[in-house]
Amino acid sequence: MKNQIIRSRIMLAFAFLFFCSLMGSVNAQEMMNSSDETSKMMDKKTMTKDFYMIPQNPEDISPLLTGEKIPEAVLSDAYGKKFDLGSAVTKKQTILIFYRGGWCPYCSKQLSGLQEAAPELEKMGYQLIAVSTDAPEGLMKTSTKKKLGFTLLSDADITLIKKVGIAFKAPKGYWDMLPKTTGGKDIDLLLPVPSVFILDKMGRIQFEYINPDFKQRLNPELLKAVAFTIGKNQ
Repeated sequence: MKNQIIRSRIMLAFAFLFFCSLMGSVNAQEMMNSSDETSKMMDKKTMTKDFYMIPQNPEDISPLLTGEKIPEAVLSDAYGKKFDLGSAVTKKQTILIFYRGGWCPYCSKQLSGLQEAAPELEKMGYQLIAVSTDAPEGLMKTSTKKKLGFTLLSDADITLIKKVGIAFKAPKGYWDMLPKTTGGKDIDLLLPVPSVFILDKMGRIQFEYINPDFKQRLNPELLKAVAFTIGKNQ
């Protein structure tokens, strides 16, 4: 009887060890699967020093959604002076534009179209603010050349652009240019996906237009129609 009890305990011990070994294999497999998934994600995104995951392609961005608030930020204007975006937004309904830079012909065309639409948009109660990666001197050059009457702001280090969720790794063809146009501040070599946001006085997004194809921009007439509709409902 005693021998049977000993044999039973030995069998239970072996069964327990087998079970533990099996669970270890399952956990190891789960870890391998998890590692594979992480690797796939890292193929599309790059981790910067502040642990911000940067998409490698404009199609992979995760922008703020309608109803969310634009982050507060203090940026530099074309004169190099500090501009409190959060404070400005509370004063008027805002059309906030993110563009790549004055060096981009599609951005230049968009800014000219916005200037033509500006008087009508201002009559509706809106202010226009455009943010790009350009350093202040680049903003001044663009503003003067295009005779722009609205505010241009520099987010050369891409801090706000990343918070809005529209930053992605610039293609290699831009790597030599960006350190020059941003005053050396764009150390991660990023660009924004061109975007248009209509904000209420709380900074909440009421409308957004974000297109991964930088050649496609929101038509000024459509912008005015959307702004008018949103303005009536405020």
